[in-house]
Amino acid sequence: MRLAQGIVIDKEKTFGLLKFSALRREVFLQNEDGTVSNEVKERTYDLKSREQGRMIQVSIPASVPLKEFDYNAEVELINPVADTVANATFRGADVDWYIKADDLVLRGKTGTTGSNTSKTTSTKDK
Repeated sequence: MRLAQGIVIDKEKTFGLLKFSALRREVFLQNEDGTVSNEVKERTYDLKSREQGRMIQVSIPASVPLKEFDYNAEVELINPVADTVANATFRGADVDWYIKADDLVLRGKTGTTGSNTSKTTSTKDK
């Protein structure tokens, strides 16, 4: 069975209260020759999940600015999806789960823009 869009998650039932921990890693794109480029593909963050009772890792696209929230700040995932990746092995396949989301924002903040970025909206009078 293949779910092209992954498994859409009920955030409250699955994760409960989420608290920000840290940036775990950045994944970089590869050049055509197989070397690692300087361009970031996605960032993975560690979040503490009350419902899961443990730390979870969530990947956010690099098009979203780097998140630098305070430790234990309450956060919310925007459009989280669970999906799998399989690697063939000698005895079958190993399957790993991962969670990705469109954005990570402070709880109570709405919208899809990063809440730690300062917006410079200049509304000049004409």
